Amino acid sequence: MNQRIMSIICKKTIDIYWINSILWAYAHNRKKAMPRPRKPRFVQGHPIVEAFVPASTPPWGRKEAFLTIEGLEAIRLIDFQGMDQETAAKMMNVSRQTFGRILAEARAIVADALVMGKILRIEGGHFDMPPRGRGRHGRGWGGKF
Repeated sequence: MNQRIMSIICKKTIDIYWINSILWAYAHNRKKAMPRPRKPRFVQGHPIVEAFVPASTPPWGRKEAFLTIEGLEAIRLIDFQGMDQETAAKMMNVSRQTFGRILAEARAIVADALVMGKILRIEGGHFDMPPRGRGRHGRGWGGKF
């Protein structure tokens, strides 16, 4: 065979091999997909106090339980104000299912802190204050607060 034809055949073979190896590496070493970003939950305000401390120390020592601010908001809307879950979910800008999950987690944390004599700290979470007043074009916001 001609030297030129051999070099073209070798070059094509190397290019195909190189492309196949890159495709294989991409298919097998690909990172997992990132989760969807979490929507901020609306809360009406910051908590009045930051922690609840038991009057006496339990025999096993002081431990802490952390309640998120949106968890406190869910408890406030359902247990303190007596709303139904659908209305409370709309106020927090989440679905009813998400609201139910937030409420269940918050109640479990509060129950654990009360039963086990833990310090209950209220902090953190992924929340935002709802928009107030008129928007950029004077239309206002559709939520009822």
